[in-house]
Amino acid sequence: MRIGSHELNNRVFVAPMAGVTDRPFRRLCRRFGAGYAVAEMAASNPRLWASEKTTRRLNHDGERAPVAVQLAGADPLMLAEAARYNVDRGAQIIDINMGCPAKKVCSAASGSALLRDEALVARILHAVVAAVPVPVTLKFRTGWSRENRNAIRIARLAEDAGIQLLTLHGRTRACGFAGHAEYETIAAVKRTVSIPVVANGDIDSPHKARDVLAVTGADAVMIGRAAQGRPWIFREIEHFLATGEVLPPPTVDEVRPLLQEHLLEHYAFYGAAQGVRTARKHIIWYTRRLVGGDGFCDRMNRIDEPLAQAAAVDEFLHEHGCRFGTLRERLPCGH
Repeated sequence: MRIGSHELNNRVFVAPMAGVTDRPFRRLCRRFGAGYAVAEMAASNPRLWASEKTTRRLNHDGERAPVAVQLAGADPLMLAEAARYNVDRGAQIIDINMGCPAKKVCSAASGSALLRDEALVARILHAVVAAVPVPVTLKFRTGWSRENRNAIRIARLAEDAGIQLLTLHGRTRACGFAGHAEYETIAAVKRTVSIPVVANGDIDSPHKARDVLAVTGADAVMIGRAAQGRPWIFREIEHFLATGEVLPPPTVDEVRPLLQEHLLEHYAFYGAAQGVRTARKHIIWYTRRLVGGDGFCDRMNRIDEPLAQAAAVDEFLHEHGCRFGTLRERLPCGH
């Protein structure tokens, strides 16, 4: 699997998720087998580049290549300048966001709101591709609404503009994350273009990844929400696709030191106060899969010091579980 000149380790990718796939979490997912990770979307507006939030999102220190930056915006010239700005600072791939369904993003005519204006989509894609010497990719949805699906036309525009890879979330903007992903639309897009297509949406297990690849003909899969609190899903999928064998859930003893490393890197990345607050969601995702997880999550919200938080997580994992299950399985010791 390649994006431009970049050879990827496998075809199981980490989806960009605002507030989730920061640098510490991307690094963790890569350690657990993800072949590629795209950073959280960053604003294309130059007035925001110096903000603490954007500066942090564009921090890729120590990150494994290729470094991929996702940009959000609606102005072709501004997006092109943002692409140049990021490439000058180490970005090796630029991804354009036309898939985010969030009201805050769409109200600014960005994200999946762009799908309503195909002429603007074409201008943006041509401008960004022409602006930088690195591969440009596109993440988008099947359309604005069920009555206005235009993924095939958008895919053709993208290929004509020089986009080197498409990631398609199999829902419209109006669907948000409700209902089921439209894998038939992803399959139709794959049949239409000659560039790689990545399937995204509802892929939450090795078997589902295999089935989606078979149904869509996609070149790779991208995992988003299913990786929250379960970063080892990437190695589970990679192993299953390669061997047909299902790996058992990881043991708590195996995962504990890696989760501690994640938390300590998270605190260093955000600082103590913000680090404790923003780590809570990750801790909840990790521990809710274990017996006693719900009660621990309530306790976690009352801890305000980083090392105390990390120590409490380590103690809970040591005392309350042997293996991690899925969201539907809480596995006590002995399973």
